[in-house]
Parts: sequence; structure tokens; C-alpha cells
Amino acid sequence: MSGDNRPLGSTAQHEAAERRLAARTLLACPVLTSHRQPDELAVVRRHSAALRSTFARLLSYHLIVETSFARLVKTPPSPDSPLRPVQRGDSPPFTPQTYALFSLTCAALLTPGTGEWLLISSLVEQVRADAASAGVELRGTPSENRRLVQAVGLLIDWGVLTETDGSLSAWSERREEGVLQIHRPLLPHVLPRPLRNVVSLDDLAAQVPSGASEPRRSLRRRLVENPLVKREELPEEERDVLSRERSELTRLLEEHFGLTLEVRAEGALAYDTEGTLSDVAYPGPGTVRQAALLLTDALIDLARPAAGHHVPGAAADTPGLLTPWATVRGELDGLATRYAKAWAGAYIADPVRLQKEVVALLESMSLARSLPEGLVLHPAAARYRPEPHAQPTRAARRMTVSDPPNASAPPPDALFTEPFLREAL
Repeated sequence: MSGDNRPLGSTAQHEAAERRLAARTLLACPVLTSHRQPDELAVVRRHSAALRSTFARLLSYHLIVETSFARLVKTPPSPDSPLRPVQRGDSPPFTPQTYALFSLTCAALLTPGTGEWLLISSLVEQVRADAASAGVELRGTPSENRRLVQAVGLLIDWGVLTETDGSLSAWSERREEGVLQIHRPLLPHVLPRPLRNVVSLDDLAAQVPSGASEPRRSLRRRLVENPLVKREELPEEERDVLSRERSELTRLLEEHFGLTLEVRAEGALAYDTEGTLSDVAYPGPGTVRQAALLLTDALIDLARPAAGHHVPGAAADTPGLLTPWATVRGELDGLATRYAKAWAGAYIADPVRLQKEVVALLESMSLARSLPEGLVLHPAAARYRPEPHAQPTRAARRMTVSDPPNASAPPPDALFTEPFLREAL
């Protein structure tokens, strides 16, 4: 028995569960501070040695843990990963200029002589001065100012900056002055690598480890970070690991990150049963998510693709359903008419915007890709086909209790044949 009267097995299970929770927290939020997430940081610090080892060994991620913060430095995603720019709440996604402004803001905060507190206006002036000296043209347009506010706001979200007097929103809207406190110990670790010797994109790319010689780690990173891993896009070495070491992959992902590995003919994913790891809720509330869910269902119903369906004219190993853009637009217009009272009026009035954001969402989830001739749905899109809510009859409830589904039955091999999962709408 342990000192707290719990069996040793129970204590070990509790410790393992805590480590898994801490790892999941860091994957979802790579920057933790004592000011914003004190409880989560306390758990990470308690298991810091094991977490450092786990992230380095399994994913080649570097974990920094200090008294007041923890920072998980991730390896950059592979070039074929879906584009998922940073997005703060309902604000537009970060653009290349927003990322440039973010880097300039970090540089301004690191300027020698900058104290622990800083006026918002002084920070903006320093950013503009640094941009001019670096040859970056800033015009002070309203859209550019909004992007600068987004960049500073992300540092506030991460706990690098704290609003102590006034607020960033008040400065943005009415130019009311505000004071920011700088979290000095964390600041040097915000950017994943120093940029002092970087003068071009080629210089930046040269600092990124290729990972080509470690297919096990690169495959694990894909599974942990991406909503879907497409088999046709895997390098041969990673495809071999997926085929030969599936059982070990399944064990490692579940044990350390609480993820369930699902492998099918067309791809694989590490499914989060708790639904807390992803920063993109899908399916979920909101016009764009609902429209994307219903559009995929409508396109699949329209074509009735069979298992093994491939994109016409594409490589033989490229599965998917190609739908012409005119059909996509027609189906979305029909859905917008049908759900006009439930969906946001801005999207009903602007069908081009609705289509653009629906397609962008599906692409960010790796469920679709755009071609000049139309939209290609990956077979995994069938996983999310909606099933309307219905009250079960008493007979159905009795059957559910007396005859549960066979959990040991093998999963389907192809996604179009039988969806992974049918989500309730």
C-alpha cells in the first residue's frame, strides 16, 4: 500500500493519467503560464522529466519547463500538411503579413533597454521603426492595423504580454492608451528558432530538420497533428511503418496522448474520443460548419460512390470524389435556401463567401482539396455524414440494452463503403 492508502497499481495509473493529460494539454496549447493556466502548468512541472523524454523520443519535440511557464517547441509540419493558419476567435486567419508583424513585435519587445512595462503606442512605434530598418514596408492602413492588433493579441493570449492598465481593444478602437507587462522569461522562447541570421525563406528552411531519416517519428507527428493522414501522400518509409508497426503505433498513441488509431485503405487518423485536442470543431455549431457537413452529405448522396472510387484522370492511388464547381455551388445554394432562417444572414446574402469558407474548412481538415475543375472529397468525408436526431422506440431501446454492438468486429476497409462514424446533426 502507498502512503496515501491507495494501492500501488492505482497510484501508477493515476500518475500515467496525469502525464497523458499534461501531454494533451501541451499539444493543444504549446505555451502555458502560471498567470493564465496555473493548474495545468503545475501538472506539467510535476511530470516535466517524463514529458520531456516522451516528446523528444516519440515526436522530436523540445519541451522547456520553467517556474512560471512551459513551452512545447514543435517540429514544423510537413510540406503536404493542410494549411491551418493561426486564428484568434472570430478574427480572420493570420496572413503572411500578420506573421511578419508578429515576428516584428517579438523583436521590438526584445529591444535593449525595454523595461518590464511598455505603452501600447510605444510598442507600435518600435514595430514600425524595426520594420523600416529591415526594409519591410508598413503603410498604416486600417487592415494592416487590424493585423498588428491580431499579432499583439496573440502574445496576450499566450501570456507573453499582460494588459495591466487599459486594453488592446480600447487602443485599437479609440486609440486609448494602455500599459502592457512583459513576461521576460518566456519571451525568448516564443519563436521556435532564432531569426537573427535569417534573411530569406531559404535560410529559414535550411534550419528546419528534414526528419527523412526517422520515419517513425515523422509518421507519429502526422498522426498527432493532422486530422487525416492520406495514404497516397505518405513517403514509402512511413507507409511501411504504418503497415508493419500498426499495433505499436496504436499502443503509443493511446498510452501517451489518449488517441485511438484508425487505419483504412485510403488513410489513417488518430481519433480523439474526448474531442478536446483539435482547435477546429468539426462537426460543430455555426453556419460554415453546418454547411460543410451538409454539403459533403449531399455530394456523396448525389454521386453514390463505391468503395475504391478514384479521382478521374489522377494517379491510380488517389482516392476521392470529384464534383464540378457548378454542382458544388448549386448544392450550396439549395442548402442556403433551405436553411435561410437558421444560418447567418451574411452568408445567405453572400454565397461566394459561404462557398469559399466551407471549402477552406474542409481543406483544413484534409477532407477536400480544390482543383480547377472541381472539389475533390476524400473518402474520409463519409465519416461525418449527418444522422438526424430521432427518439428511439421502446423496442429499439430494449434491443440496445440486450444486444449491444459487437465491439470486436473488424472495422471496414474502405471509407465510402461504411463511414467511420455517423455524427448526429
